[in-house]
Amino acid sequence: MGHHRGMPAPRAELSSLASALEELRTRVAGLADQARSAQDDDTANELFAVERALTGAGRRLARLVSPPRRPG
Repeated sequence: MGHHRGMPAPRAELSSLASALEELRTRVAGLADQARSAQDDDTANELFAVERALTGAGRRLARLVSPPRRPG
């Protein structure tokens, strides 16, 4: 699904996506906090799960954007 092997994605575009993803994660976290404050535990739990998934996706994108570490 949408994987293009052999053509690396431009770092600038990946960085932009990572920023957008972080903004989305922050918004979801805010909604989760609101739901928790309203004692809507089911919604809060689902939103916190979404936040965790977005955090993981952000880490994966960050690894693509960051230069590889050199041993040493």
